[in-house]
Amino acid sequence: MQTRVLILTMSATVLVSGCTSFQFMSEKILPSACLDACQKHGVAPTKYVLTVSVKAQTLSLFEDGQFVKKLPCSTSRFGIGQIEGSNRTPLGLHRIAEKIGGGEPAGTVFQSRQSVGYTSQPEFADAKITTRILWLEGLEPGFNQGTNVDSHERYIYIHGTADQKTIGEPASCGCIHLADADLMPLFDLLPAGTLVWIAEK
Repeated sequence: MQTRVLILTMSATVLVSGCTSFQFMSEKILPSACLDACQKHGVAPTKYVLTVSVKAQTLSLFEDGQFVKKLPCSTSRFGIGQIEGSNRTPLGLHRIAEKIGGGEPAGTVFQSRQSVGYTSQPEFADAKITTRILWLEGLEPGFNQGTNVDSHERYIYIHGTADQKTIGEPASCGCIHLADADLMPLFDLLPAGTLVWIAEK
């Protein structure tokens, strides 16, 4: 009886360990759904790819298909959604269409993508868009591109925010927030055209 219990316990341990290892390995490669979307829409994976997990509130960086690092982020407090005016974070395949704010100091405040001040000024202490902007463009017609689901026309960005305490929990109005310390080197590293995959999980 003791031998049987021991075998069952060892089997369960191996099973859990195997599942954990599989999950760890799956996080180290580009999601198959991202690659499937690239193939479907005739888009070649770029040298660098960002993936966003809405469930985990994380952004991961891949280089040449290999995992580099994972960063905390914030997506919409209203959940996920594609529709214009919903204030929700859109899913699917995107690319960085434009980079705005290069060379500006951390805490620079943007309105309509123009520098208007700094978070150190009392009137901008709770500014929503700061430091850097990576403006996204959807690559899936009818899903995140065109008509009333166009991510670019919805002004979906990866950007900084004055309230960095909320990084890691849903807090935005559709965009993806990163801490300045993570956003600035990422901005410098990634060229325009870099793919961004946003997924529920």
